[in-house]
Amino acid sequence: MASNEFVLGLVQMTCDPQPAPNLAKAVEQIHAAAKQGAQIVCLPELFLGPYFCNTHDMANFDRAEPIPGPSTDVLGKAAKAAGVVVVASIFERVMAGLCFNTAVVFDADGALMGTYRKMHIPHDPLFFEKYYFRPGDQGFKVFPTKFGVVGTLVCWDQWFPEGARITAMKGAEVLVYPTAIGWHPDEKAEFGNHQHDAWETIQRGHAIANGVYVTGINRVGFESSPPPGKGLEFWGATFVSDPFGVVVARGSHSAEELLIVPCSRDRMTDVRRNWPFFRDRRTDAYSDLTKVSLTAPGL
Repeated sequence: MASNEFVLGLVQMTCDPQPAPNLAKAVEQIHAAAKQGAQIVCLPELFLGPYFCNTHDMANFDRAEPIPGPSTDVLGKAAKAAGVVVVASIFERVMAGLCFNTAVVFDADGALMGTYRKMHIPHDPLFFEKYYFRPGDQGFKVFPTKFGVVGTLVCWDQWFPEGARITAMKGAEVLVYPTAIGWHPDEKAEFGNHQHDAWETIQRGHAIANGVYVTGINRVGFESSPPPGKGLEFWGATFVSDPFGVVVARGSHSAEELLIVPCSRDRMTDVRRNWPFFRDRRTDAYSDLTKVSLTAPGL
């Protein structure tokens, strides 16, 4: 951690219907990233299968597994063998009827450092996550790994500045967002460019406001949905923003890719000194942020 640089390895991948091929691909990419100099390797959201939240189907609960469990055992061994930090995303089963959308972090020695349970849970057309996941109960977390202080959030958390701020305040050097986001076929032509731009822009804003690196790691490929859904085209575009919102790496919208991205602590220091947002925060004036509404009485 004394180095002025840490190197991200971002795995943009398609996801097979069955867990085993996805887990094997993840392990392969962890080793490939390490050979290319990556120190912190990040996988997409719920990478062990298709994005099953596109439907309400009780059978999908069979995809959940405990942590520690079979998949985390494999990932921990891969992290140790490759000598890298690994951030992965698991459908966590605590007990029957109680599941979370959970990021797990392994240090470079393979030790499971802990978990972060997704705090903000969406429920939109073809993103029916409230059916499957309880909102996170651990708060916002950081993990002081061998190669850097990693803050983990997950997908829908991307849109909430509060989570990014708190995680940065806890010392995160990089905010890592495992992601599964895509276009509805009927919307892509009219709204697709704007949707992707908004997704990237909000996260670049988190990088600027907090003086940290931010990365969103997305899957790619078309995945079908039960009727009347027409499926989702996951738009990839995995990227890294530096602490002043400059996109220093971006994947394509359609291809599997491995992005290797050096990140400079000196850049963080320089941005925070020149744009001292933490110095100028008015913490005495923000209590209204804990209220649901400022226009509806009683909320």
